[in-house]
Amino acid sequence: MLCVRALRTFASLGAPSSSRALTQAFRTTNATNSVARTYATHFASGSKNEPKATSLDVDTNVFKTYKPVSPGIRHLRRPINDHLYQGKPVRLLTACLRKHGGRNSHGRITVRFRGGGHKRRVRLIDFMRTEPGEYDVIRIEYDPGRSAHIALIKARDATVEGKAKWKYILATEGMRPGDVVQSYRMGMPETTGILRARTVRPGNVLPIRFIPTGTVIHCVALSPTGKALLVRSAGSFAQVVHHDESGRYSHVRLQSGEIRQVLQDCCATIGRVSNLNWKGRKIGKAGRNRWLGWRPRVRGVAMNAKDHPHGGGRGKSKSNKHPVSVWGWATKGKRTRKPGPKGPKNSNKMVIRERPRGKEKRAGGS
Repeated sequence: MLCVRALRTFASLGAPSSSRALTQAFRTTNATNSVARTYATHFASGSKNEPKATSLDVDTNVFKTYKPVSPGIRHLRRPINDHLYQGKPVRLLTACLRKHGGRNSHGRITVRFRGGGHKRRVRLIDFMRTEPGEYDVIRIEYDPGRSAHIALIKARDATVEGKAKWKYILATEGMRPGDVVQSYRMGMPETTGILRARTVRPGNVLPIRFIPTGTVIHCVALSPTGKALLVRSAGSFAQVVHHDESGRYSHVRLQSGEIRQVLQDCCATIGRVSNLNWKGRKIGKAGRNRWLGWRPRVRGVAMNAKDHPHGGGRGKSKSNKHPVSVWGWATKGKRTRKPGPKGPKNSNKMVIRERPRGKEKRAGGS
């Protein structure tokens, strides 16, 4: 076939002395056949017939799904976190976790449906951030005890050792190895203007009085000398909306829509908590929930009468009773707690506006 095409091309030239044209014809023929001879496993980069990946991992833009070779991974979906460190944690910053299966010191179950699970160690997170100075982010790690990721940071001061040199903190969204974080809990620099604005960076800890309004924050403390208590789960954030003229309180809007007063001497961390897509994950199977330490949840109507108000009787009926919890509290939308201005006197004076409920929530109020 190759020789026939070459002879036809040579005959069309009409002159035996045109060797340069003959060489060009051979090159064109070889290039055409090289494309035609591609194997079935090789496709052009822009071909529409390019096959999909045949491995078990099928990456999408945000989540990782799997080829359904078993029922347990058919609906499994996990966030893609390629930046996480794959090794073990720092032993100095961990502690052993003793499991109790949801039981107290008397052996009675106080937390239902807990038990089993994989062996794990508690990561000791620094929620105080009292040490000043610059810290370098070494790596971002997975923490089995929380939904957010954690960051291992190292102090630049060569004189410190031990837990003052290495720390675990909650990683902010977008934090990567090589970033620099700093805590201004013990005092702010005396400089003003542009240098003061440089302190408002993701991962830095500042007193709320120095945080501009509209700034997204997390790890909010409720006491000037206490640790961070609010806004610590994956993807959560709060926002500073107002500073009182008296200089005592600031208004912080939580993610639920609640606005509450916080002392301006309390500290918060700039930025949003990492692992934003954690809420979109899918466990995929019941066994994976057992690995996490959760036992099956039993319905009240499937229990005996002594174990639940819905239990007992014949069939699958709860005997025309109002839906209640295992402790007898009314459920299905019945409000049992009244915090803030609508609640009892002095129940929670720090809440300025409660989170939207009912019609207000459905109308998009915040």
